[in-house]
Amino acid sequence: MGRRARKGYPVTSWSIINSLGSTTEEVRAGLRRGLPALSPVPAGTPFDAICGSVDAKLASLPEAIDGFDSRNNRFVYHALGELEEAITAAHSRWGASRIGICVGSSTASMDEIESAFFEHADSGTVPTGFDVLASGSSHGLLRVLRAITRFDGPATVVSNACASSAKAFASAQRWLDAGVVDAVLVGGSDSLCQMTLRGFRSLGLLCDGASRPFSRLRSGINIGEGAAFALLEREGDGPKLLGSGESSDAHHMTRPDPEGVGARRAMQIAMQDAGVGPEEVDYVHAHGTGTKFNDAMEACAIRAAMAGKADPIVVSTKGYVGHTLGAAGAFGAIFVLESLQQSWVPASAGVAPADPDLGLNIPSESVDIELRIALCNSFAFGGSNVSLLFGAPE
Repeated sequence: MGRRARKGYPVTSWSIINSLGSTTEEVRAGLRRGLPALSPVPAGTPFDAICGSVDAKLASLPEAIDGFDSRNNRFVYHALGELEEAITAAHSRWGASRIGICVGSSTASMDEIESAFFEHADSGTVPTGFDVLASGSSHGLLRVLRAITRFDGPATVVSNACASSAKAFASAQRWLDAGVVDAVLVGGSDSLCQMTLRGFRSLGLLCDGASRPFSRLRSGINIGEGAAFALLEREGDGPKLLGSGESSDAHHMTRPDPEGVGARRAMQIAMQDAGVGPEEVDYVHAHGTGTKFNDAMEACAIRAAMAGKADPIVVSTKGYVGHTLGAAGAFGAIFVLESLQQSWVPASAGVAPADPDLGLNIPSESVDIELRIALCNSFAFGGSNVSLLFGAPE
């Protein structure tokens, strides 16, 4: 590809919570079963639909940070509990000031703001002690992350709709390239709220039943929630982030460019960044929302990016857990890491019958396969495109 292959940065540990399960092991087992984990929308939603709701009972935040308690921050606290040992090891290895935090979120704890708004509408007052910065903003999310991890390097929340947490991975790579840090906690978290449920409904994008990405019968998306985190380090063992690609086509605020020029470009930049050719890519974890136009656009972009040199397996996992918005990129990345680590690819839930016009290799059953290189796509409203390229552990 015209440049020396990038060595890459190892992803040494990760954790995830979503509708498939409250631990990484449960989520992995859910993917293996190949069955969606979807349920009715929350009470108070003025229409019927299904979503990827986390049903686990989660502990409230500890006393030191209980002022930041929210559903979304409980996802964060719970997911990071799995990484406690890895966080301690990173402190010993690099020191707190050399470890950054870069995560993505679309709505953070918007449901807390909604609850306060509705109470104010009914009674004229907001809940006692309500603090919009602490309970319902990205500021609160960062404060919680810093308190739990004690990482003291640069910290930021990227909020760029459905590309947010994928952009966090790309930003973390640049921080490591620049020598600003030696490790970065990356990931994303989002919780269900009325703004997104009603907003996507108003756009005509919500599916009445389970979403069916890349299916001939696809008709829309389900919204999901949860959190996913990973530790990206300068050195260590694990699958590697080899490259990232970003583009912005600004075709339309909500509708994708039908030719997928920006999406194709993001994939090509990721491969160029890693020094990898399309013939080396075994697997593409697609953004695959299950809407008519997004899936057609992405299929066009994948075919163009592969340039006839490869026929990788293409899978969307949004049929299992819904579209988790700002956390979707991190979910996709961790699903890819699992595939690279375990040498298998999950079925693309709901794909049968596949749309023959898309021209992609989309499995309706899980596939045991030795993987070397995988792309992970995230595309957002406004034409923001991100593609991450991961390699198998050495």
